[in-house]
Amino acid sequence: MNWLHLMDDLVLMDRFRVDYMHYDISDSYFVPEFGLPFYLVKKVIDNTAIGPDYHLMIEEPKRIFDMIPKQEGARVSIHYEACRNLHRELVTLKRMGFVPGIVINPATTLDHIEYVIEEVGLVTIMTVNPGFPSQKVIPQTLKKIERLKEWRDRVGYQLDIVVDGNVSFDNVPLMVAAGADILVLGTSGLFVNGQPLEENYEQLKCAIDEGLTQRDKG
Repeated sequence: MNWLHLMDDLVLMDRFRVDYMHYDISDSYFVPEFGLPFYLVKKVIDNTAIGPDYHLMIEEPKRIFDMIPKQEGARVSIHYEACRNLHRELVTLKRMGFVPGIVINPATTLDHIEYVIEEVGLVTIMTVNPGFPSQKVIPQTLKKIERLKEWRDRVGYQLDIVVDGNVSFDNVPLMVAAGADILVLGTSGLFVNGQPLEENYEQLKCAIDEGLTQRDKG
C-alpha cells in the first residue's frame, strides 16, 4: 500500500471486497528486512473491517504469539523452516483462537508437512524465496500448487491454498489454474507503482477468470 495515503487505499480495499489484509511480520533474521510493527498493524485493523492474515517470517515465532492483535477469524501462518516444533506451535495458535497456517519456501517439499497438515486452515506456497523483492517465480513451485490441490481434494482436507510471491498479471492465471484459492497481492499486481488501483483490480479479475477457465479445462 501507499503509506503516505494509507486511508485512501483502505477505502478502496473495502470497496474491492478483498478477503484478507495480509501483514508481513519479520525479524531481520529469518529474512533480511524488518516487517510491520504491531502498533501500526493495530491502527490499520481499527480502520477497516477486513480480517487480518499474518505471515510471520520469524525464527521461533512462538516468541511473539502474545503480541499478535486478537481478532475473531484472524489467520496466522508460520514457516516450516523457522520452527523447531512446528506441531506444538500450530496447536498453540489454534488454542489462542487463531486460524493456524503453514508457509513453505520453494525448496521445501510437501512431504515435510504431511503429519501436521490436519492442524491448519491454510498452506501458503512461496513461489519466490521470502524477503527479497522483484524476484521471478520459480517455475517448479507451480507444480507444488498442483500437487497440494490434488492431495487436498483426494484426502478431503479443509484448507485454503495460498500463493505468495510475484503474484503478477502474467502469473495469476498460471497460479489459479494450478489450484490457488487465495493470492497474496503486492507490488507485482494490485499495487503496481504508477498505475491506478482500480485499473489493476479490474486487470486482476480478468487474470483470475482466465486461470479458472484453464483449471476447468484441465
